[in-house]
Amino acid sequence: MKAMILEGVGFPLRPVEWPDPVPQKGQLMLRVEACAVCRTDLHVCDGDLADPKLPLIPGHEIVGIVEAVGDGVASSRIGERVGVPWLGHTCGCCAFCLNREENLCDRPQFTGYTRDGGFATHVVADADYAFALDMQADPVALAPLLCAGLIGWRSLKKAGDGARIGLYGFGAAAHIIAQVCGWQGREVYAFSRRGDVAAQRFALDLGAVWAGDSNEPPPVMLDAAIIFAPVGELVPAALKAVRKGGRVVCGGIHMSDLPAMPYALIWGERSVVSVANLTREDAAEFFPVARRAGVRTHTTIYPLIDANRALDDLRAGRLSGAAVLTP
Repeated sequence: MKAMILEGVGFPLRPVEWPDPVPQKGQLMLRVEACAVCRTDLHVCDGDLADPKLPLIPGHEIVGIVEAVGDGVASSRIGERVGVPWLGHTCGCCAFCLNREENLCDRPQFTGYTRDGGFATHVVADADYAFALDMQADPVALAPLLCAGLIGWRSLKKAGDGARIGLYGFGAAAHIIAQVCGWQGREVYAFSRRGDVAAQRFALDLGAVWAGDSNEPPPVMLDAAIIFAPVGELVPAALKAVRKGGRVVCGGIHMSDLPAMPYALIWGERSVVSVANLTREDAAEFFPVARRAGVRTHTTIYPLIDANRALDDLRAGRLSGAAVLTP
C-alpha cells in the first residue's frame, strides 16, 4: 500500500510503500476511497497532542470498501462501504464503558493517533467501530461527516435545545452543523477570525442569520455557543454572548489555555462544558439526521501525495469546508 507517514512531531509527512495491512481478529481491512483532513490531525502532527504512535499514518475521517476480514467478522461485510472515525477501540470493561460513556474510556485507541489511520490506500480497523455507509453516496462528501460531523453533532447535543446558537470558528464542523441547525429551525450566528470575510460569506450562504468577527458581540443574546476554534480566549468572548442560563461548549480535543476572567462572566448559571471524542450511539443518531437535513459537505480534494499541502492550507486558514485526500 501507499501511505503518508509521520516520523516525528513537527516533521512533514513522508510518502512510503508498505505491504497491505492484515486484519486481525475482530478487524476488517478496507481500501480507502477518501480521508478528510481534520484539525486534530494538525494537533497530532504539530505536537499539541502528546505521544502519538511513531511512525504514524495520520487520518481518522476514513471512507472505504472492505476488502478482507479477520476471524470473528462476517465475510458478508466484504464489499461493504464503511466509515472509520477517531474512536477506534474501547476496553468495554472500565466504569465509563459500562455506563455507556465509551467516549470517556480509560483505555481507548484512536485512529490516526495511537493506531495507523487513513492517509493511505489501505487501513485496518475494528469491525465494531466501522459504520456502514451508503454505497450510492459520494465518498468524498461522506468523509468529513466521520469527525467534523460527529463531533459537531455531539457538541450540538451538549448545547441544548435553544433557538439561537453561536458557532465560533466556521470550518469543517461548523459548516455541517449550521445546516443541521437550519433544518431544525434554529438561528445560527457565525463567528470567524478577525477580518475573514470569506468565512463569513460562507456562513451566510449556508443560512446563518448573522456573521462577524469573533471579538464582536452578536446582535442578540445567544442560548448557547459552540467553540470549534482551538483558541482559549474565545471562552470569555462566548460567555459574554450567551444569556443567563446559557451554555458554552468547547468542541475541540485541544485548546490553548483559558485566560483569567471575572466570575461575573459565568455568574447567572452560565456553564462551560467540553466534548470528548464520540460514541457509536452518536453515529447511529447523526447519519440519519444528516440525510434528512440534506447536509452537503463543501470539500477541496487533494491527492494523497499532497497531504502536507492540505495540512498547510488548513493550518493557514485557506480552506472553506473540509480538505479531503483521495488515493
